[in-house]
Amino acid sequence: METKRSAVIERKTKETDIAIKLNLDGSGKSEIQTGIGFFDHMLDGFARHGLFNLTVHVTGDLHVDGHHTVEDTGIVLGTAIKEAVGDKAGISRYGFFILPMDDALALCAVDLCGRPWLEYDCNITAPMIGDLDTELLREFFYAVSYSAGMNLHIRILSGSNGHHMAEAMFKAFAKALDMACRKDDRIEGVLSTKGSL
Repeated sequence: METKRSAVIERKTKETDIAIKLNLDGSGKSEIQTGIGFFDHMLDGFARHGLFNLTVHVTGDLHVDGHHTVEDTGIVLGTAIKEAVGDKAGISRYGFFILPMDDALALCAVDLCGRPWLEYDCNITAPMIGDLDTELLREFFYAVSYSAGMNLHIRILSGSNGHHMAEAMFKAFAKALDMACRKDDRIEGVLSTKGSL
């Protein structure tokens, strides 16, 4: 019987109190409460389109701004991804997706190689989308990539509407991560010439 690839991670600091439950083999169910409405919407889209079950509860210092809430959520989500993936035996390791959303076209590529790296080329000119500072999008993906130990490349290939561009990024990331985590019966052990990831 195959064990579920899931994780429960909690992190508490003077700035944030975060609890995340992640099941990579879910059906897209989510319960998201970060205190930032647009960020909740993005994480809900991530769960739904990646077919991950995701619970996120965050209490952050939003009286300061959204920075700690968004960045620390990325740290905890990345840690949950790393734990849920486990030893990476039998997974595809790489994932990529190009996702259209009206005017926006987003590209995302993932390598669950154990080495953190972020390339982020997403020029959203609107300073805010709802109650989310758009500068924090990069901070979120940086935190995820480093905590998960993944190469993560995200690019907006075209687009003019900030909401559509951000949503396309999160959905493309979800689809790419789902592909990278997918089991492949042809793979024995881990997909690396080194013998480990």
